[in-house]
Amino acid sequence: MKISKQARRDAKALFLSCRANGVLDEAKVRDVVQRIVAAKPRGYLGVLSHFQRLVKLYIDQRTARVESASPVSPVEQSELSDSLTRRYGPGLNISFIHNPAMIGGLRIKVGSDVIDGTVQGRLQALAESF
Repeated sequence: MKISKQARRDAKALFLSCRANGVLDEAKVRDVVQRIVAAKPRGYLGVLSHFQRLVKLYIDQRTARVESASPVSPVEQSELSDSLTRRYGPGLNISFIHNPAMIGGLRIKVGSDVIDGTVQGRLQALAESF
């Protein structure tokens, strides 16, 4: 489905209106979607489609996934959470995952950013450098 420029602008304006202090407000998002569906203005499907895309991108950017070879202690989890919050801002959803297939180290993924501190990643980088 091709989305018009006006629908994109409208969706972006709606998306920005759903943010409070830089964090997306879930209740506002629901309210906006319900109002648009109820009113059904011209081109509302394009607006909703682009709005959904913007919300999905925002959620992906605000989700951090920390993989480790061994379980991360609560103190380390707290330190990592504080560090990631300082770097990426408040409202970050952080999940810690124990992955025994990793040789050692941590892999942190926030949105499209990947910080690979694993032994396997370092060995692969070394192999590519030769």
